[in-house]
Parts: sequence; C-alpha cells; structure tokens
Amino acid sequence: MKLSLNGATTMKADLATDIRAAAAAGFDYHEIWAAKLRTFLQQNSVADLKRLFDESGVRPLSINSIEHVTFRDAAAYEKITAECRELSAIATAIECPYVVVVPGKLPPEEITASEIVDESVKVLRDLCAIAADHQVSIAFEFLGESDCSVRTLEVATEIVEQSGCDNLGLVIDSFHYYTGGSTIETIEALDPSRLFIFHIDDAEDLPRDQLTDAHRLLPGLGILPLRQIISAFKRIGYDANASVEIFRPEYWKRDPFELAQDAKDAVERVLSSTDFSL
Repeated sequence: MKLSLNGATTMKADLATDIRAAAAAGFDYHEIWAAKLRTFLQQNSVADLKRLFDESGVRPLSINSIEHVTFRDAAAYEKITAECRELSAIATAIECPYVVVVPGKLPPEEITASEIVDESVKVLRDLCAIAADHQVSIAFEFLGESDCSVRTLEVATEIVEQSGCDNLGLVIDSFHYYTGGSTIETIEALDPSRLFIFHIDDAEDLPRDQLTDAHRLLPGLGILPLRQIISAFKRIGYDANASVEIFRPEYWKRDPFELAQDAKDAVERVLSSTDFSL
C-alpha cells in the first residue's frame, strides 16, 4: 500500500509543516486537514500550495473533510454545497483526487433506517454532481459514534451503491469500523474500486462505548483488529493506501517531524507483520 499522513495526526502543526514532515518521513501522500488549508490560504495562494506539494515529492490524497452533510436545515445545507464547490476547485488545482465528507448526526425526531439511506443518497448525489464538475471524487466516511446517522460499513456501502454516482466511494477508518460494530464479512463483500481511503489507527483497550477519538494510538499499539482488516483488504484486492489519522492530544504536543516518522514506522510494521491468510 501507498502510505499517507493525515493532518489530524499532527493537529497543532500548520499545513506547510505537515507536508514537509510527511516528505521527510517518506510518506507517499498527505491528507489535508481543511481548517489548516483555510489558514494557509489566508497568506498564500492555491498555486503556492501546488508548488509546495510538487517540491516535496508528496502527493495530496484528500481534503478532509466537509462535516455533518446530512439532516441539515436549508441555510446550513447551502453552506455545505458552497464548501464542496470551493474545496473541489482547490482539489482540481492541486491534483488532489478526493474530498472527504462525513454524515450528520441523528436528528432529534424518530427516524427509520430507510429514511437515513434516502437522505444520505440525496445529499451525496448533490455533492457528487458538484465534485464531478471539477473532476473530483467524494469519499464518504461513516462514523462509529452512537449519535451518527451512518455508523457501519454495511449501511455506508448500501448508500454508495444506491447513489449510482461514479465519483463516490468509501473511507474505512479502523477506529470507526471497530466502535460502530462493522465486520470482516462487510469488507469481504466490497467492490475494492469503491474503497477510496483506508484510515489506519489503533485504540486503547477500553469498552467500545467508552472509546473516544482521544483514545486513538499509533497503529500496532492497541487492540483494534488491524491485521484482520488488512488481510480482508488483501483478499478483495484492495492495495491502494493506508493513511494514519489519529486525534490524540498527547501526540499533538510532539515535534511533527518525529511524530510523522514514528507514524510511518508504525504503519510499516503492521503491514509487514500481517498474515494475509487470516
């Protein structure tokens, strides 16, 4: 797999530092944290960002992310579509293939599973149409959190299939895969061409309902079934990318160059030690 560093892992570093740290550690890709992108563009141009990537040798994998895109009121949804248009244009200019989007929280009123699918399909068709105008794809990331409207790979896959959009695929985050209760069988049923990004991370040994993003760890340091997940990817023929995404405040205090190197070493150890017969 090609390896990527997600900007959440080094949250306190700026975008230029992220790219340089990813390059120094030998990553192939960098996932741009959207808030860092906005800060960068306050003083620099999109052309400057393209030049920074070109000079580093690291390629942009995604702009991550547009948050809570479903179950929003009209004003909020207008902002979401405008953000998609803006980020898709930037992605095209820097030759970045994906914009990541995240489903919204469950609405306060009672809602059925089919209504969740219908709402998600409708919104993703809108966003994919916007992204297609810029030759960009939308990467849809389910979240295992109890209040998220799309918690499992099974439901996320159903949504992607029903959308009928050629430029729509999935993000599987190992943390959300675990906390939401997804299974190896759901991976084995996937069309690998619909899996755009694999977010690789680990987690502390706590009950699933107690795990939060702050409990994430570098790959191989926790209890997530990373080797089983990666083996399932191998069986379906997925070998595109593994992107380290960790929201751990303890890590954010570290030197970003040292953290990036530790992240690269950690994911390589997991990949090299995986028994693909699992």
